[in-house]
Amino acid sequence: MFPKIVQVVPTEEYTVYVYFEDGKIVCYDVKPLLEKEVFSVLREIEYFIQTCTIMNDTLAWDISGNRDSTKCIDIDPDTLYKLDAVKEKTA
Repeated sequence: MFPKIVQVVPTEEYTVYVYFEDGKIVCYDVKPLLEKEVFSVLREIEYFIQTCTIMNDTLAWDISGNRDSTKCIDIDPDTLYKLDAVKEKTA
């Protein structure tokens, strides 16, 4: 069982801070995925940030705009939780 994701915070650097229920925070770098066709819609930074959300209990992008979990791009929560923990980015 995976800890629940409670918050995602996208950045203008194409990374997303992912906050888990157990307190772990990871930073997921999406840049390497942008070359893949399925992720190409996220190349526009405003769209990347605006559509970033939690769906299917994991980090996702609501590409349909209507919260349809069958029409989103999501990342396996196991992949996210295996990342090294980071400290919260502060301004």
